[in-house]
Parts: sequence; structure tokens; C-alpha cells
Amino acid sequence: MGIVCPDESKRIEIEEFRLMLLSNAAVHRRKAGDEFRNPGHLPSAVQHHRELEEKKVCVTSGVSFHGVAIVNQLLFRGYSVRVIVEKQEDLETLREMEITGEMRQSVNTVEAVMANLNDIESLSQAFNGCRGVFHTAAFVDPAGLSGYSKSMAEVEASVSKNVTQACAITASVRNCVLTSSLLACVWQDINSSRTIDHECWSDESICINNKLWYALGKLKAERIAWNIARESGFKLATICPGLVTGPDFLSRNPTSTIAYLKGAQEMFRNGVLATVDVNRLAVEHVMVFEEMKNTGYSRYISFDRVIRSEEEFEKLARETGIDTRTIRSNSRTNSSSSMKLSNAKLCRLMSTIYRCNSEL
Repeated sequence: MGIVCPDESKRIEIEEFRLMLLSNAAVHRRKAGDEFRNPGHLPSAVQHHRELEEKKVCVTSGVSFHGVAIVNQLLFRGYSVRVIVEKQEDLETLREMEITGEMRQSVNTVEAVMANLNDIESLSQAFNGCRGVFHTAAFVDPAGLSGYSKSMAEVEASVSKNVTQACAITASVRNCVLTSSLLACVWQDINSSRTIDHECWSDESICINNKLWYALGKLKAERIAWNIARESGFKLATICPGLVTGPDFLSRNPTSTIAYLKGAQEMFRNGVLATVDVNRLAVEHVMVFEEMKNTGYSRYISFDRVIRSEEEFEKLARETGIDTRTIRSNSRTNSSSSMKLSNAKLCRLMSTIYRCNSEL
């Protein structure tokens, strides 16, 4: 595997286009009665070119904890991946990952393309030639303290709007998979729904009143994406994962981890504090993308563990630094009043790979 920069990418695309032109010429000559010494060669080049086109996708935030896992899974399944980078440091990070082996070795290419997430035209140029886009939406708090601020929620919503609008105007893009969050589903009046599934949405006013900015950002970003996709007609799927975990997840994913866990005590008491391993989540993203060939718009909830006991919660607290002092003085609500999570829809899709843990 090698990281291909834009100039090299253009050379490859030109070569592929040349083969396609030769192949088309071969078809016309054949219609005219000409013979070829190797009649099967050029048509197979056309087929190969088309296969390459179908296997080219783009990943935003591809150097993030979650983004790298998706890139690796795509490479494993034979895709060529274009990674959006916003600054030189991201490109250097990609090269370091290649050297250290963190990014999977593959015969397929990883192409780094500079793009501005605040510029729709820049994004469209980066997406051009790709059949699908994975928008993983990883943002860093510039202050490095709060994990995620109210202003970041607006940034996330704005970038989601830009990405989906760029998908809509880019002719090659057919499908987009957006990473949302389980938090876009669970923050609602506990009496309004006792089962949280892919049809549930958090209450925006609850998020604002409790300063749950990460939940608000994911909620607004996902809703904007759905509105644009339905108006524009391109296929969209969203995945709403629990807290993304994995090896050294706190140090590698600090902003999202800290921000996700604001309100963790209440989520725990209500039975909706859940986690998902980053590699499993990456597989789910690719499987959902491939399933989009057969389905239209889709929304899924993803988790592989629900934190049920105080021991489990305290273990998570030790890993992430959650303050657990309020837990024992505010014991969990009994099972008759707490919510339940259901990932049944995603389980049906993933049943051939994993034994899913659905509440229902």
C-alpha cells in the first residue's frame, strides 16, 4: 500500500481513462468487422475500469480513531480509499500510520486529498470520481478542555450540511454513510418511549437545557443530512453508535469520549449507556454501505454492550475519568421505568458476521 497524493491520482485516472477509450475504440472496430489478435483483452480492461470505479470511496476525518478503522476495513474489502485531509499535519499522520502499520497494508491505494470542509465546491472536487462517501464527523475542541462546546455543535451541523450538499451535486456519488450518535436518539422524556430504536430522536430542547452540546451537534447534523438527501434524491444511511471504544480509546479519541459521557450518570440510570468497539463499528459501516445497493434510506443504532451494573460503570469511569460520586446516592431506576435499547435492525444485517446483542 502507498499513500497517493493528488498528482499521482490524476496520472492513474488518466491511464484508466486511456484504457477505456482504447476499449471503446475496440468495440467500434469490432462492429466494423475488424479482428483482434486478443479480442478478450480490451473489453476486460473496460470491466476492470468499471470495477475500480465502483470500489472507489471517500472518507472524511480519515485520520481519526474511527476514521482509520473504516479505512482499514474498506481496504480489507478491496476498496480504494480517498481520505480528506484539511492540513499538512493530517497528511504526515497518514504517512506515519503507513510506516507503523496502523493503516492496513493493501494492494489498493489510500489517496490523500486536501479539502475544506467549509467549502462545498472544495468537497465536491474531492468527492469527484468516488461512488460513496463516509462522513465520520470527527472534530477537535480547540480549547482542549470542555471536550465539545456549543459552538462546535453549530460547526458540526454546518459541515454535515456542506458534505451532504457536496454529495448531492457530485455526479459520481451515489451513496453516503454518516456517523451520527446514539445520543441523537436517547435524550428524551423517559415516559415518552421505553424502547429506544432507530426510529427515535432526542429532544432538542432537552439537549439545550442540559447543555448536552455533543448530543445537540449530532442531532442537528443528522437531521440536516436527512433533509438534504431527501430533497436531492441521493441515498443516505446513518449509523448511531454508542460510545466508541477500543485499544487506548480515551487517549486516541479524547474529545468525542469526554463529550459523549456528559450526562453519563443519567444515561446509566436510564439503562441507555452503551458502548461499541471501533473495529466492529467499522465493519458495520462497510456492510451498511454495501447494503445500500438493495435499499433506500436507512438509519441504524449500533452498540455491543450496555452498561448495566455499578461495577461495569465504575470500570468505565476508571478508564475515562467519569465522576461516580452521584451514582450511589441516586440509584438506578427500576427496570419497569428505565428505557431499553434495540439494535435489532442492524443485527439483522450483521447476523452473518456477529452474534448481536439486542435488547429485544
